[in-house]
Amino acid sequence: MNLYSDESLIKQLPGFKNNYTTVNGVNLHYVTGGHGKPLVLIPGWPQTWWSYRKIMPILAEKYSLIVIDLRGMGSSGKPLDGYTKKNMAKDIQSLIAHLGHKKINIAGHDIGAAVAFSYAANFAENTDKLIVLDTPHPDENIYKLPMMPIGNPVFPWWLAFNQVKLLPEELLEGRYDLLQNYIFDQLLINSEIINDFDRKVYAEAYNNKEAIRSSNGWYQAFTEDIKDIKKYEKISIPAIGIGSPEGAKMLSFFFSHYLDNFTIEEIENSGHFIHEEQPAATASLIMNFLN
Repeated sequence: MNLYSDESLIKQLPGFKNNYTTVNGVNLHYVTGGHGKPLVLIPGWPQTWWSYRKIMPILAEKYSLIVIDLRGMGSSGKPLDGYTKKNMAKDIQSLIAHLGHKKINIAGHDIGAAVAFSYAANFAENTDKLIVLDTPHPDENIYKLPMMPIGNPVFPWWLAFNQVKLLPEELLEGRYDLLQNYIFDQLLINSEIINDFDRKVYAEAYNNKEAIRSSNGWYQAFTEDIKDIKKYEKISIPAIGIGSPEGAKMLSFFFSHYLDNFTIEEIENSGHFIHEEQPAATASLIMNFLN
C-alpha cells in the first residue's frame, strides 16, 4: 500500500475515517471523527486534509470534525471548472446538507480560509461561527501585492505564477516538491516542523498535471472571487482571525471591512502554516472561541 495514501494516513489517526461523496457535481474526499457539534476544517495550498493532523485529535474531543479536501485537492475530484470560492462554498454546503447538518462551525486556512469566508457570506443561516486562519478572501487589495522583492526576500510571486495556464503543469509534473519545499522553507519559522514524510504526502497529492491544473484553478478564479466579494453584505456572525504576526495584520485590515463581530489573535513564533507550526496554540484559540 502507498504509504502516503489516505488509506495509510488515516491509520495514524485513531477514531477518524475516510469518506467519499459526490455533491454539486464533484466527488469530495473528507475525513470524519470526534463527537459534538459539527466543525468543518478546510485546508489550503499546497497541502491537503493532512495539514490538520496535529490539531484534529484535540478538536475531536469536543467537536464532530469534517475535514474536507476541496475540489481539485488530494483525493477529491478535479473538474475543469467550478473553482470560484462561492462555488466551492456551495460544494461544502451540499456536503453538509448531505450529512444532515443544519448549522456548522467552519474553519479554513489559506485557500480554505477564502472558501470558509465565502461559506459564511453565502450561507449565514447555516453558519454558527467562522474561523479564518492566516489568509483573507481575495479582494481588490490583492492587486496591490508586490510582484517584485522591494527589499523583502519573501514576496508572493506564486500568486501570479499560478495564474498561468498550461505552463506550470509542464514545468512541475513529477517535481512539484521543488515548489512546495520552497514555499514551506520560506513561510515557516522552523522549516523542519513539516518533516520529510509530511512533505512527501503533499508532493504525492500535487505531482501530476491534473492536480497542478486544478489547484491553479483556485488562483485563476480570483478575478471572479473579487467580483463576488463586492456583492456580499457585511458578515454579522461571530468570527475570529488567527494568524502569524504578518497574517494577523492582514486579517485585522480585512475583517474591519467585511465583518461586524470579530476578534483577531496573533500566534508568535510562527509563519504562515500556523496549525502545523504552532498546533497547540492554534487548537487552544479555536476551542476557546467556539466555547
